[in-house]
Amino acid sequence: MQKRVLVTGGGRGIGQRIAEVLASEGFELVVSDIDSVNATLVADTLPGSGHMAIACDVRDEASVSALFDAAEANGKIGSIICNAGILLLRDGGIRPSIVETTLEEWQRSHDVNLTGAFLTIREFLRRRTKSPVEGGGRIVTFTSSAAQLGGYRSSSAYISSKSGIIGLTKATARECASMGITANAIAPGLIDAPMLRLSLRDGDEAAAAANIPLGRIGKTDDVAGAVSFLLSEKASYITGSVIDVNGGYRMQ
Repeated sequence: MQKRVLVTGGGRGIGQRIAEVLASEGFELVVSDIDSVNATLVADTLPGSGHMAIACDVRDEASVSALFDAAEANGKIGSIICNAGILLLRDGGIRPSIVETTLEEWQRSHDVNLTGAFLTIREFLRRRTKSPVEGGGRIVTFTSSAAQLGGYRSSSAYISSKSGIIGLTKATARECASMGITANAIAPGLIDAPMLRLSLRDGDEAAAAANIPLGRIGKTDDVAGAVSFLLSEKASYITGSVIDVNGGYRMQ
């Protein structure tokens, strides 16, 4: 399988750790983020060679197309990790109710979390349809346990956008199976990353961990490990699935 991987939202948090783990396993990383400074800092410190950083606003078609143009100047992208996402909360980490949510908040959440993944997937599949890569490829998207549970520490806009990711991923998996490309979603629970810190106040860790059967808040390594598995040959027969990474917080 082609070892060149695109990670959106790779400038910090979960995306950064995914890039670091995959680079340590011999992948060439294209680290994309709306923040070009963060993307560059991550790419420049990755082990191995062939990495690059590219600024991209995943909400914008032209920006996503330009991202792939630049990324594939040095070789075809074999896998994409659609990690870019936002959680809009009020001051103090308060989630707005549906009544309080503005249309701008609703649209922005969907534009980044859902439309951004769609545009990235669409561009990848358009290019692989014209120019396949040996061994197929991988698509990994990010939903959330909030989408499955109905909203702990999240807003209605975030929950609905992440619910849409599940449907998008399943539709993608069916459409790209004939190309040898798999598509799966990861549903993180409470992971110690910048997004969680928006709603988790200092001193609340113990109470949050008490609700998780494994007794701790997740680490970015836990999520990166799941991504690593999905990109491996061991996961070649898994597609259209949602992989829970939540310490048992949600069991089905």
